[in-house]
Amino acid sequence: MKERKELRKMSKGELNEKATKAARKEAKKLAKEGWASAPGALPIEKQLDKSYLMQMEYDDNMYPKYLMGEAMSVGENYDGAKMQALELAKQNLAGQIQTEVTALIENSVANNQLGAEEAATVTKSVMAAKNLISQSIGRTITVVELYRTLNNKNKEVLVRIAYNGEMAKAAAKKAMREELEQKGNDLHEKLDSLLGW
Repeated sequence: MKERKELRKMSKGELNEKATKAARKEAKKLAKEGWASAPGALPIEKQLDKSYLMQMEYDDNMYPKYLMGEAMSVGENYDGAKMQALELAKQNLAGQIQTEVTALIENSVANNQLGAEEAATVTKSVMAAKNLISQSIGRTITVVELYRTLNNKNKEVLVRIAYNGEMAKAAAKKAMREELEQKGNDLHEKLDSLLGW
């Protein structure tokens, strides 16, 4: 109970704090373009401020702590456009994870830790695993959620989501293992040791 009170007090303090200058400037620009935050959501400048702060967080190895995915979608109603934007943002995240894993594999090939034929098989598996990665992405954090009404009365929704870097690696590992096991390759064990999973 004591922790909850402290957390509530800290949250109130953050709400009363002024957003950074960059966030206020960007919020003003977005508001001029017709963007607004959903009723009950944080104001635009607070959402942007949170997004900027999360992008600046790094883990112990100096890798970004959060991967960020962004998407926009248009629909006849708000909920449909929002769901589509969230799905597109997850695909964006899956693409980033896929790119990171592919770079690690190419690095392993350059260091002669993985043969060219093995690397080609693993790279094909990474490409095929993008949908699996997208499906295994769990709890994302919606950092920015804005909408605007277009001239034809359709709703355009902008969503920016964040995903923990460690959880992203776990999702990629799971998807890669499933893909390699389906092909009957024992490469997943070698890949685990090379990538430090």
